[in-house]
Amino acid sequence: MPTASENTLFGMGNPLLDISAVVDKDFLDKFGLKPNDQILAEDKHKALFEEIVKRNKVEYHAGGSTQNSVKIAQWMIQKPHKVATFFGCIGNDHFGEILKKKAEEAHVDAHYYEQNEEPTGTCAACITGDNRSLVANLAAANCYKKEKHLDLDSNWELVKKAKVYYIAGFFLTVSPESILKVAKHASDNNKIFCMNLSAPFISQFFKEPLMKVMPYVDILFGNETEAATFAKELGFETDDIAEIAKKTQNLPKDNTKRQRVVVFTQGKDDTVATVGERVTMFPVVDIDQNAIVDTNGAGDAFVGGFLSALVQEHKLEECIRAGHYAANVIIKRVGCTFPEKPDYQ
Repeated sequence: MPTASENTLFGMGNPLLDISAVVDKDFLDKFGLKPNDQILAEDKHKALFEEIVKRNKVEYHAGGSTQNSVKIAQWMIQKPHKVATFFGCIGNDHFGEILKKKAEEAHVDAHYYEQNEEPTGTCAACITGDNRSLVANLAAANCYKKEKHLDLDSNWELVKKAKVYYIAGFFLTVSPESILKVAKHASDNNKIFCMNLSAPFISQFFKEPLMKVMPYVDILFGNETEAATFAKELGFETDDIAEIAKKTQNLPKDNTKRQRVVVFTQGKDDTVATVGERVTMFPVVDIDQNAIVDTNGAGDAFVGGFLSALVQEHKLEECIRAGHYAANVIIKRVGCTFPEKPDYQ
């Protein structure tokens, strides 16, 4: 099997500093949050960030969906370091410094576009029991500029070095033109471009940029809720997840040398994936419900595990098994964190 080399995997997205804390229902109600959701911060949430950091046990972790996934892919691979490249925008500030340090510790080759207009983005993870409500304040992450970063020769060289590309749907709210440039490069060079539906609001409110990128998507990830919303927005007229996967696979595709693969996770239920002409169910790793500490990051971890096997050119079944393993490790810990080494066989 080919082993991964430096900069084989390329990720681009919203680098955020995760601030997680256990809260109560009153806290959720006060800010009008659902127990299990992910939303972008509005003005009414500004005070939430000030309040959550005052809570007794707050944890800070380098986050942002795509950055989490490439970090986990790197952790699964272990050596060489810097298999994953990551692009995104941060502020010239303390949180930005923490993010740089955390990326380095995770052996991810992060090349941030740094600017002074906006502070580094944050994401509050409000945890109640097994649920987590995420509120992202993109701030600097929103300021990524294609012409000021992606288009620079030294940066574009890193894009060209990669064989597998992954961008979460969240980045559609920031720089769809950057996504398209990378996606077209992958398609033109028969490389693998992966994307994630990321959250219901992406299909609802960013359907146009999402569907512009879709013809270039070789592997599409999502969970059952995102899949259902996507199906509704596209008028699939079915809520059967296998059927949705099939219809999504058959959407128009630019590079016909690769058949699109659609992978939908469903929490503790089987993962659904299109394998050739069939839709197959893959059971997840059994886990004692009491061992679940925090499902925040489970989806990112699944993708990270999957990508770690993909860059080593493993079969789809093996990629899904690696994804399930990584997700299983992450949900037993707070935030998207992991032990020093995987014990994955």
